[in-house]
Amino acid sequence: MDFKQLNIIPSIMKAVQTAGYTKATEIQYQSIPHILNGHDLIGCAQTGTGKTASFAIPILQLLDNQKIKSKGIRSLVLTPTRELAVQISENFKTYGQHLNIKHLAIFGGVPQGKQVKALNAGIDILIATPGRLLDLISQGYIDLAHIEILVLDEADRMLDMGFVNDVKKILTKVPVKKQTLFFSATMPQEIRKFSQSILKEPIEINVTPVSSTAETVKQSVYFVEKNEKFNLLVQILDDKKINRSLVFARTKHGADKLVKSLLLSGIHAAAIHGNKSQNARQRALDDFKSSKIRVLIATDIAARGIDINELPHVVNYELPHVPETYVHRIGRTGRAGYHGTAISFCDREEKKELQSIQKLIGFKMTVARQ
Repeated sequence: MDFKQLNIIPSIMKAVQTAGYTKATEIQYQSIPHILNGHDLIGCAQTGTGKTASFAIPILQLLDNQKIKSKGIRSLVLTPTRELAVQISENFKTYGQHLNIKHLAIFGGVPQGKQVKALNAGIDILIATPGRLLDLISQGYIDLAHIEILVLDEADRMLDMGFVNDVKKILTKVPVKKQTLFFSATMPQEIRKFSQSILKEPIEINVTPVSSTAETVKQSVYFVEKNEKFNLLVQILDDKKINRSLVFARTKHGADKLVKSLLLSGIHAAAIHGNKSQNARQRALDDFKSSKIRVLIATDIAARGIDINELPHVVNYELPHVPETYVHRIGRTGRAGYHGTAISFCDREEKKELQSIQKLIGFKMTVARQ
């Protein structure tokens, strides 16, 4: 559907067109009208489907439409990681560039001074990770009494990371009367139960079920012994036609170890995971986006903040224990109409994981030969 059919106000429509978008994605054209009509909403969609714009655009429009604007923070977006907070903030900046609506992203891992200064100057939309938000609330810098629209983004990952109690504390500090938007890439039973406890008569939208992988991604698997994985990775990355490759490791320690080994092999790489400082994570991501480094090693949680349209290559150095995670991983490539390649390594201890993944996606991957 064309964005022009969604009754978006001219100032936002101008920003959408400047950003080069004409067609709304499925989650956008299904969600935006319901949000503009004031409904609570559950949106289940994979990362890379345009989920952020599906709530950022209508929030900006709803806040701008108000004749009498309340003082204080009017919309709160909760998100699990620093990278996602930055990414969401960039979306609000893009679509709200012609509006007089101020937004701010706050997250831990950096000094709070600049964030507090911006809060004191006054903002309309706050994008926050739960820990830093509760910290600044306890210090008296943030008051959530005027929240009109609450968004829980990447709710499954937020709860996976152990933020459930923090989220519950935050919910006690926002008004009972508000519009709540709940977005999640997966909808297991505990997530659904939690959503039902905080939403009122929500519209539910399911887009691109987690079991599906994009047809634009070529998938294959190498059967390889654990001690031979690194040599195979170097062999694959030596192909200079691969200008950027995102490699998934299961653990933070494993990601760091892989970076050191690659550097010793003459391949410039960086790691992105939860133990890295915000500056180090952002620098690695920026260097990867600008092709200053060819290889980025990521853990699953950190990778949720990676939003790159032209990412040609993903390697599953280790298969994930949860098959749905595989779908999210390879969803980093083959986006926005581009083609991508997803390669998986499978040692003898990972064959059960491979079987679960292939059962989920509905076909057997092509077996690649060394």
